[in-house]
Amino acid sequence: MGRIRGTVFLAGSLGLFAAAPLKADWYEASSEHFVIYADDSEKDIKEFAENLERFHSAMVVLTGRETEMPSPSNRVTIFVVGDRGDLRRLSRGNRNVAGFYQPRAGASRAFVQDIKMKSGYPSFSTVVLLHEYAHHFLISSSRFAMPRWLSEGAAEFFSSSSFEKDGGMKTGRPAHHRATEISYDGAVPAEDLLDSAYSRDSGGTNRGSFYGTSWALFHMLWFSDERQGQLNEYWQAVAAGKGSLEAGREVFGDLDVLDDELEDYMRQRRMLYLPLAADNLPPTASVVLRELPEGEAKMMDVRMVSQRGVTREEALELVEKARKIAERYPDDAGVLVALAEAEHDAGNYQAAIEVATRAIALDPARPNAYVQKGYAQFALAAEADEADKDLAYREAMGTFGALNRIENDHPLPLIYYYRSFLEQGREPNETARRALERAAELAPFDQALAMNAGLMLAGEGKIGRAIDALTPLASDPHGGELPDTARRYIAQLEREEEGTVWIPRDTAKAVGNAVTAAEE
Repeated sequence: MGRIRGTVFLAGSLGLFAAAPLKADWYEASSEHFVIYADDSEKDIKEFAENLERFHSAMVVLTGRETEMPSPSNRVTIFVVGDRGDLRRLSRGNRNVAGFYQPRAGASRAFVQDIKMKSGYPSFSTVVLLHEYAHHFLISSSRFAMPRWLSEGAAEFFSSSSFEKDGGMKTGRPAHHRATEISYDGAVPAEDLLDSAYSRDSGGTNRGSFYGTSWALFHMLWFSDERQGQLNEYWQAVAAGKGSLEAGREVFGDLDVLDDELEDYMRQRRMLYLPLAADNLPPTASVVLRELPEGEAKMMDVRMVSQRGVTREEALELVEKARKIAERYPDDAGVLVALAEAEHDAGNYQAAIEVATRAIALDPARPNAYVQKGYAQFALAAEADEADKDLAYREAMGTFGALNRIENDHPLPLIYYYRSFLEQGREPNETARRALERAAELAPFDQALAMNAGLMLAGEGKIGRAIDALTPLASDPHGGELPDTARRYIAQLEREEEGTVWIPRDTAKAVGNAVTAAEE
């Protein structure tokens, strides 16, 4: 086991991005868990994809967890946007942007800066990506929710990884990017760090050293001989239902002593890390590279902005740009799929259907063509006259059914089958209910989907399963409206007996927020 020194700089905050200008040939790198789009050299893109798969394998080895192999559309798609200025423009001016991840069923997206294939400690943009993928992996591989400090500490621990030329890795390296924040702000006391209420409070989570202290405690507990096994004991206690602070006091003992040990630990000049030889990592499938044709490459900036998410004004501007490109490349299926998405974003649903239909005719294997056509058909069905609604929804589900036939585990056909009942004011049948539950299993990282599944199960009187579905959402490390709502619902559900049909008073608002999230 090797030892290295730790140092220096302050981590930037995450934000949204905007499109980068075209610089070179664009490639798509496809692997088991990732799809990468970048205008870079074939060699660097391929190596980048191989490193990400290696990182996934390391997470499997070190955590002892497995994840279900994602369907092609449920992989994480990564757009390599450009330099920091390009990311700033895509983020609508966020000066501190380094990367961003959007977890959605069938449409998880990450946006990062240019690929920097460097030896030793990874570039900060890579650290951000690895941090977010660590969250994605941990959520996907366990239905037990982690306390915030543990979730962030684990993500920081794994993201400080380097990739060796011999195929091995160094994981758990000192988080250099957190050193300055701890130096300036001091460590968060364990009493506060382990307190879930403190972690949820904006004054706590925004404290500059929260992430750094979470990393330091996780790192110390992983490597400490004196506290060997305590990290797993603590996690098992929390998974068994004990509160984070209660479990911490029970497993770690006197928290003031823990603070003193952590302070001494962070003053060390050298720290341990985990060297992983290539032979110790599971073999990964090969990366498939595809050079994008000229039209699809020119459409990449439109595609990135669309998939980041657009305002109404941005959508109207973007669709004009997409149309101009499509006029030059009318027989490029990739161009037409991007145009269909832009038309849908702009509210031009009939145009989106027509363009997506043309794309499917040219290339029936492109899932997003079916997705955009189905979205637009659902939007028109909602507006149809009462006499036409049934046919309109059946046509929309015909499109999602076609998507299901080419990609059986795509979560969106399952979600929209359930949604087709709700939108027509009908009680979802057993097949539709189980379809939604299966979709939540396929995409446990999707907050809106978890909320819908939890509410559905509660409405069936399956109180325990409803709580299980909502608990990971309630403990989402980044917080927000849906996690806050999930915590409130869980508190109410815990007072109900199994078999009681439970429907919260604000169900309509919760469902409305959740079912529309997939299209945002």
